[in-house]
Amino acid sequence: MHALDMGETQGQGYIGQALGVADILAVVYKDVLNYRADEPDWPRRDRFLLSIGHYAIALYAALAEAGVLDVGELATYGSDDSRLPMSGMASYTPGMEISGGSLGHGLGVATGMALGLRHQGSDAHVYNLLSDGELDEGSTWEAALACAHHGLDNVTAIVDVNALQADGPTKGVLRTEPVTAKWEAFGWHAIRVDGNDIDALVAAFDSLREHRGSPTVLVCDTRIGRGVPMLETREKAHFMRVEEHEWQLAREQLAQRHRTHSGSGRATDQGEGPVR
Repeated sequence: MHALDMGETQGQGYIGQALGVADILAVVYKDVLNYRADEPDWPRRDRFLLSIGHYAIALYAALAEAGVLDVGELATYGSDDSRLPMSGMASYTPGMEISGGSLGHGLGVATGMALGLRHQGSDAHVYNLLSDGELDEGSTWEAALACAHHGLDNVTAIVDVNALQADGPTKGVLRTEPVTAKWEAFGWHAIRVDGNDIDALVAAFDSLREHRGSPTVLVCDTRIGRGVPMLETREKAHFMRVEEHEWQLAREQLAQRHRTHSGSGRATDQGEGPVR
């Protein structure tokens, strides 16, 4: 809902991706990360790196729900002098660890950060959310090799496989499958799940947390526009234009999908604060 509200202020944006990764971010900030909402620079915090900078709209929503940002500030998204630019920038936003403009840099930064934390004797973990499109970048695989070479089991990559890039379907731009087998060949412990299944995500992160000796990767199959049927089927979905009259309809569809899903027995309590 926060993403839809922010998107409406611009009339367009990366709404499809935000809805697609909302479940992943909800689990990460509710069940995975060790952090202090009122102290974003706490030295012992786990680091969450958003290398896909245009997904910032999704991370802002998560940071607001986590208490790092004030919900009211979300209304400034993309505006002049806002701390919430359309592409994530670490110098502007509390809780934003890196600036994510050009793709393919996140995992390299995560590698160096994890090495530094190891040298400091820190038990903090580094998580890097990247897209399947970033697997087109050679720098991503160089970093993957380095992580495995140094045995950085304090790194977890999270790959959003929504099968879409700016230039079209991922498989038509540059085929990356079999994704899981490639990560394993590079020396990573890999798990693949439905990235819109909360229970599967929680179980996968629990499993990855126990792994030692090599970096880990969670490959998440997600759906662009998840929860809003009219956006799930939109053809041009990378940077989505939503008409003025459609925003409220999108909210209604999302609310209806949530009510239907909640009625199936899935727990919906919000809880409070980070765990671990």
